[in-house]
Amino acid sequence: MKNTQKIFNALTMSVAIAALASAVTASAQTAEHKTLTLQGAEQAIAAARMEAQKEQAPGAVIAVVDDGGNLMALERIDGTFAAGANVSIGKARTAVMFKKPTRVFEELINSNGKGRTVMTALPDFTPLIGGIPIVIDGEIVGGVGVSGAASADQDEKLAIAGANALSASASPAVSYFDQSVVADGFAKGSVLLDGSSGRNYMVHTSRREKPGQAEIHTKDTDIIYVLDGSASVVTGGQSSDAKVTAPDELRGSSIQGGAERHITKGDVLVIPNGVPHQFTQVTNPVLYLAVKVR
Repeated sequence: MKNTQKIFNALTMSVAIAALASAVTASAQTAEHKTLTLQGAEQAIAAARMEAQKEQAPGAVIAVVDDGGNLMALERIDGTFAAGANVSIGKARTAVMFKKPTRVFEELINSNGKGRTVMTALPDFTPLIGGIPIVIDGEIVGGVGVSGAASADQDEKLAIAGANALSASASPAVSYFDQSVVADGFAKGSVLLDGSSGRNYMVHTSRREKPGQAEIHTKDTDIIYVLDGSASVVTGGQSSDAKVTAPDELRGSSIQGGAERHITKGDVLVIPNGVPHQFTQVTNPVLYLAVKVR
């Protein structure tokens, strides 16, 4: 009986090891692959269309293909020429299949009359400016092609906007500021991150040496972390003589009916958007990190 059990255990272990080895081998033979979804294709179309409106580009056709060159989405803006759809699809496919912006091929063929014109004989090849690969985390998942705008450069600009809409949303850049940059920011008071590239937040290295005006940020919530110094801050109430000084920003001379707090090193103050606030007393200097969230 004991020998039978030992044999059974040995067989069980052998099967388990074989299964594990098979799984490892299968894992080594395959790799995860990112895929462009229909929602992603439509997002690229929307971004390119917005760029077309911004550039006042009439008649553009925007095409999005997957990593195999298969058409996923197409939009024709009113006023385009009949062949625009085929050309834009060709540009998108070329960008994907050759893994390069199509500008590379048009310039290569046209280079001072000495270009490789033989490339034009390649099948499914559209060497015209306006095709851009969509790259997510270093992997090409599709392409955007645009044709029919006012110029080739404008075609490309629209295609870049479409491709970047996916690249930016999938893999936002990490921002790093070493201690010398941060120290310099607090020495004079500056903006580390300004909310560009579609961010819904900003980061300020703030320095205040005297009281200021009453402030109202209609869209931005302030998250304040005090690093050094102290100050009295009035929040809430009503701002006197508030005037628009910039988009979504108002300034006034003082606040009536607000609550006063004394903040010092280590304190955190969160001021929701639309709430008046004012530094009324400052112990020189007060340094604080301000994160503005929109």
